[in-house]
Amino acid sequence: MTTDPRVEAYLAEQPADHRAALNHLRTVVRRAVPHATETISYAMPTFQVNGKLLVSYAGWKEHCSLYPLTGSFLEQHASAIEGFDRTKGSVHFTPEHPLPDETLEYLVLARLADLEAGRR
Repeated sequence: MTTDPRVEAYLAEQPADHRAALNHLRTVVRRAVPHATETISYAMPTFQVNGKLLVSYAGWKEHCSLYPLTGSFLEQHASAIEGFDRTKGSVHFTPEHPLPDETLEYLVLARLADLEAGRR
């Protein structure tokens, strides 16, 4: 796993509860896709596979988010994220209501399958 020190700097700026939730997300993604590379893209921590964006994540004032999950991707996997707020391209979670590890791994592996199939 290749990491980027800017990711550590980004996480260090987060409130403690968000930092813990995002670090946990990071651990689950690393475990699911150990060959991914970490970097910063669009000012967010990002995992890439073969130079292509796998997922990004961010901490916001009221929630944390996982990106880029297109509207069609989210619709296809709606049952997995039931009970979580979302936008057109992200799913939101909080430290108090995190994405379950199984759900996060499922979404990341589905996203990886899309990349490997040539879908964005």
